[in-house]
Amino acid sequence: MKWIVGAALVFASPAYAQSPELQATCTDIAKNFFMTDTLNIGVVQSFPELKPPGVRFTYSQRADQQKSEMTDEFECEFDKAEHPYTLRRFCVSRTCYSAQEDDGDRKRRFDELQILLKRAQKSP
Repeated sequence: MKWIVGAALVFASPAYAQSPELQATCTDIAKNFFMTDTLNIGVVQSFPELKPPGVRFTYSQRADQQKSEMTDEFECEFDKAEHPYTLRRFCVSRTCYSAQEDDGDRKRRFDELQILLKRAQKSP
């Protein structure tokens, strides 16, 4: 009977199998994208078991915005779920940025964030 209660707790938990490190990396990428030190983060979901692994969260640039009212989304996809991370793609609402982007400005913005991520992972 004890194992049933334990299993129910594990499967009922929405945070089970989430990746705090992947989530923190994606929120840092978002802060760099918006060029801000603070970003009001709402609901966060990470999927380290997917190929490619990824993170999705709601956010607001307004500090007083309630989580339940946040509708803007930011998404990151990585090459693997382990450190060091390599960014494959990120999306701000419906606009996505990647190394294969045809739009020169979007490709450059992706490259800039990839460089900032590499720098952050090298620093102590």
